[in-house]
This record gives sequence, structure tokens and C-alpha cells, in this order.
Amino acid sequence: MDLYSVMCVTDLDRSLTWYEAFFGRAADEVVGQEHLWHVGENAHVVVDAREVRAARVGGTMVTLGVTNFDDFLARFAAHGITHEPVETYGNGVRHVEVLDPDGNSLSLAALPA
Repeated sequence: MDLYSVMCVTDLDRSLTWYEAFFGRAADEVVGQEHLWHVGENAHVVVDAREVRAARVGGTMVTLGVTNFDDFLARFAAHGITHEPVETYGNGVRHVEVLDPDGNSLSLAALPA
């Protein structure tokens, strides 16, 4: 099974700049007007600004499990990407929520070391 999580946005250029900073690289693939970042073996985050998606802008919530949590936080700081406070759950999982310019939520979660 493959997963494509579509982040509906209003301004493609602004969003591509933001997502490139978030992921630390340009999109891995462009299919038509959709820009895809491969985030797992069969998982993708897709940025789409087409008018057909307008009603869904800002309504996406995604959580990404990462092993390089601190690298993400450092990249966010370097690019001025703001985020909610980092939480550490009782089981040691670290979590942070980040909103893109349209209000879509991308959370990061990392298991304890």
C-alpha cells in the first residue's frame, strides 16, 4: 500500500519555498502540478495548489515519525520556521507541531533514544 498525503495550499511558490526548507530539499518528484516529497518507502507528502483543492486548504494534519528530530528543529530555526513547543510524553516520545503558511499541520514524533 502507498500513502499520498496531500497538503492543499493557496500559493505554490511560497509553499514550495517553505516545504523545501521543512524537508531540507526540493521536491523529489513533480507529477503534473503536484510536488511530491518521498518520506517513507511508500509514503509521500504532496503539495498541491490547484483550484480543485481550494476548499481543503489548511485542513490537513500529518504526523511524521522521524529519527533526526533535532536536525529538523535546527533546520526550522535556520529558516525561521516557527513551531509549537516541543512536548515529551510520559513514554519518552518527543513531539512538535509545525503549521505551514496555510495552516496545514505537520507534526514530528521521535521515539526516545
